[in-house]
Amino acid sequence: MLNADALNQLRQLKTDIKQNKVVFPGTVKPTNGRFGFVALDEGRDVFLPPEEMQKVLPGDRVNVTEQEVEKGKTQGVVDELLESHLTTFVGRYLIKGKGHFVAPETPGINRWIFIPPKERMGAQPDDFIYCQIHRHPFKDGKGQAKVLRVIGKAGQPGIERAFTLANFDLADAWPDEVQKQADALSEESVATHTDGREDRTEQPYVTIDSPGTQDMDDALMATPNATGWTLSIAIADPTAMIEPGSPAEEEAFNRATAIYFPGEPLPMLPDSISTRLCSLMPDVPRLALVCDLQVNNDGSLGDYSFHQAMIRSKGKLSYELVSHLIEGREDDEIKALPDEVANSLDQLHQAATALRKWRAEHALLSQDRPEFRLRLDENKRIRVIEPSVQNEAHRLVEECMVAANRCAADFLTRQGKGLFIQHPGLRDDRADNIRKLLESHAPHLAGHDANTAEGFKALMKHSDQLQAEVPVKAILSRQLARAELGFDAAPHQGMGLDAYTTFTSPLRKFSDFYVHRLIKAALWNTPIKPLNSQQLEALQATQFRARQAANTLETWLKADYAKTLPEDPMEGTISRTMPSGFFVRLDSNGLEGFVSCKDLEGKYGFDPVTLRLVHNKNGRIFQLEQRVTVSFAGVDDERRQINFKLLEAEEIVRGDGTDNG
Repeated sequence: MLNADALNQLRQLKTDIKQNKVVFPGTVKPTNGRFGFVALDEGRDVFLPPEEMQKVLPGDRVNVTEQEVEKGKTQGVVDELLESHLTTFVGRYLIKGKGHFVAPETPGINRWIFIPPKERMGAQPDDFIYCQIHRHPFKDGKGQAKVLRVIGKAGQPGIERAFTLANFDLADAWPDEVQKQADALSEESVATHTDGREDRTEQPYVTIDSPGTQDMDDALMATPNATGWTLSIAIADPTAMIEPGSPAEEEAFNRATAIYFPGEPLPMLPDSISTRLCSLMPDVPRLALVCDLQVNNDGSLGDYSFHQAMIRSKGKLSYELVSHLIEGREDDEIKALPDEVANSLDQLHQAATALRKWRAEHALLSQDRPEFRLRLDENKRIRVIEPSVQNEAHRLVEECMVAANRCAADFLTRQGKGLFIQHPGLRDDRADNIRKLLESHAPHLAGHDANTAEGFKALMKHSDQLQAEVPVKAILSRQLARAELGFDAAPHQGMGLDAYTTFTSPLRKFSDFYVHRLIKAALWNTPIKPLNSQQLEALQATQFRARQAANTLETWLKADYAKTLPEDPMEGTISRTMPSGFFVRLDSNGLEGFVSCKDLEGKYGFDPVTLRLVHNKNGRIFQLEQRVTVSFAGVDDERRQINFKLLEAEEIVRGDGTDNG
């Protein structure tokens, strides 16, 4: 037995060890495997072996110590849990033996979590469930969860959408105070906001949209003048109906954007506001924020001005109808258009053509890519995937929106501060690879400084027409940074513009709604509740999460639909490459499926500069934009990933003159 002195010495030794121990704060980063990393605040990563990863959850803030496991190699030991942000998650209910578990669908939690008997809420095997962390695994690596809600079973109609909403913590119902505010608004409420507004109800504004669209944000008209055209873009004005700081505005901020889930969108504002009282429906007076701008004959922009107005749309026109009018067709629907509307549409087409020509010469145009529309059946699963053809009417509307948004960006720039969409161009961490790519395959472009607006613009323009051994433009496009919101004007490299913002979708995007507030506050001293940097960061994170949710649901629905594909040969193009294989986008329906290197003969190496997969012996190549023929090979249900089998591939001519196919 230890005497008192020995015990005191032992306590002192433990205290000394604890005081002398070097701990590093950081954030847990999971991987697809059982191991992970801690991203230290000082900027480096520390490896966490599986037994340490069992004690933490993705995103946990922890203190770690390092221990040497062999010469030159260290690993982390989790010393202290500082914070845990992951509180709720979704998964599938499982029973193994006498144990009841949830298999999380949250990325990074690669283990089952035990659910105690009192926390099971009557869930049954294979139910999708919404859970809460009941006991963090830090102490012994054995976490526990409690069931908050049973979402439903696989195969149940609409389960994919319900599960996605729970997975991303998205609300499908409106808070009571928001619904109460929306219910209090009526057509009479619209009439109470006419004071001080210009009456433009007799002018030939029309909306151009898809037949099923209800939340119509914009209406257009154009008239010719001595040096070009006066283009008038009327944008729905929900900020007139919704008070700053009110429940509806707070909820719009919390949602950040409408999410266009297939079959059943999740709106940003209640339907009574977004599809009725503020939507620019035909033949009813509606509040609008109007941008009048001069489009010169060469497509450049002249003077512009903003106006608060009342408009009355003269028609809800489909893209197809307007495209037919542009093409010169004379069907009954076109003949029925009032002369003033037909004349305005003709002038809109001429102005948009000039605007597009100017952008092609002085800025950057996004490449047209085939789009597809998902049609769902009564079980809310994909019935058919139809091509969505982009015609001249789509381009007309796009050019009008871009022009109006450029004016809004210029106006806010002159105010000294606003809300802008900034795009820095190429990713900083890919700079060396991009330099090597240009030096090897496009040396005449290597002199362009992609960090400057002009350099980036020149690089993207010249690479578009480049005939090279590798698809330089496609490789550059795969390495673009993500656009971000910011309070200060900065270039939008992807569009080739010095500054850009959007205000043309205030019923669908909170950032556009807020830009309305900024413009009206500057011109008419209307009230505004300014955003701070933390709110801006939260808004951007919510927008990103919304995109993830939409992509997740589409991926799930497409994976289920792919199971109906025949095993016939299908044509497609390589859209993404990685060390483990490549993705192919089908021509017929836009589905993307994976071809694994494991299913190809021999071994392939991945070149991070050209994004090519190259066979280590015969030199066979797979690269972006390469044409291939594939067949359906099944679905990985856990990843919800479509798999293809390669049948044929276009031959790629190598620099040494040999062909590989």
